[in-house]
Amino acid sequence: MKDRLEELEQWGIEVILHNRRGWKESLARVLVHGLSYVYAGLVRLRLKLYRDRYIHDHHLGIPVISIGNLTVGGTGKTPVAELLARALQKRGRKPAILSRGYKSKRQKRVRIWTKWLARIRGEKLPQNPPRVVSDGERVLLDSHTAGDEPFMLASNLPGVPVVVDKDRVKAGLHAIEKFGADILLLDDGLQYLRLKHRLDMVLVDRTAAWGNGYLLPRGTLREPPRHLKRASYIFLTKCDGSDNTAIIKELRKYNRVAEIIECRHRPMHLENISTRERIPLERLYGTHIGAVSGIAVPESFENGLRKLGAKVEVFHRFADHHRFTLREIKQFFDRCERRDVEMIVTTEKDFVRFPEIKDLVVPIYFLRVEIEIVNGKEVFDRMVRVLCEPREVPKPVYGSELIGRALEE
Repeated sequence: MKDRLEELEQWGIEVILHNRRGWKESLARVLVHGLSYVYAGLVRLRLKLYRDRYIHDHHLGIPVISIGNLTVGGTGKTPVAELLARALQKRGRKPAILSRGYKSKRQKRVRIWTKWLARIRGEKLPQNPPRVVSDGERVLLDSHTAGDEPFMLASNLPGVPVVVDKDRVKAGLHAIEKFGADILLLDDGLQYLRLKHRLDMVLVDRTAAWGNGYLLPRGTLREPPRHLKRASYIFLTKCDGSDNTAIIKELRKYNRVAEIIECRHRPMHLENISTRERIPLERLYGTHIGAVSGIAVPESFENGLRKLGAKVEVFHRFADHHRFTLREIKQFFDRCERRDVEMIVTTEKDFVRFPEIKDLVVPIYFLRVEIEIVNGKEVFDRMVRVLCEPREVPKPVYGSELIGRALEE
């Protein structure tokens, strides 16, 4: 059943991206195009309900920084969250990361009859506690229970609690009460309006700023481009050294005031998934490799390997967030052995979803990637500095002091 759903999801993606042709695919595109108008109406209505205070957001008493995007997946939210958390830590803040744990193992729901009994007795409704992926000292959950991005963040950020829950107001309160967090980073949070944001950091992929130009489900846009006006800072990701004047001009049509930070995904090293041995990227040059991934934009990963000098002999693309089975990995291994590849390379995000593999004939490495700011470093540093400086509360003035000031004026 799971495999069938993934196949259907992959087929849908290929249809909306025009990678599949035929009368069935054309009919599907017409149908979902109509649904996009319904979706757009719902997005406008939801924003209006929050804006006009028919639905109230929650303020938890500490700053909440949202890291999100207008499109579905693939812009680099996880490495940007990691970069920001490290910067805040260095300046003495106690950040915690809140995530919904997309495609993680579902929590057991409280049964309806249990809720009814609680209401009849006048008791507080039972609630599942948030899932604590990391308490800042240890990683407590695996990637299946936590979700791959929260698990990655927990593994790479010692000292930073990571809490997962669909209700991120509840998760935020837990992080404050249990771990003493004094600033919250809301991973994939632009569309999460229940929690009041102090800043909205919106990531835009320079290679496909507005996806394929259509709203869900016809396209990959979660919101129309004009909603970029909600951004406090715009991170232009996947910069490759070419001129960004045209794309920045396009962004300025929708937001004239947000500061723009240009950055790229910088490969750091290769790491063996079994021994955790790190080897330099130079080892890829001229090496015949196999590439396997289950991410939103696999072409970006594969082209990145080629730019590093690797000769990609075999590759396999799974659906985004795919949880690999031992059988699938062994089948890919067999293909790689027949082509006599020297190593297999995957992404760090995919590595956390791999099963335990023993007796490797071909070594497997994951590519460690970090975000590097190529333009706007001073803007980023200033943002972090402002977030870390305590806000001065004006001292109240009473009595004779107030009269004295009035006379001076």
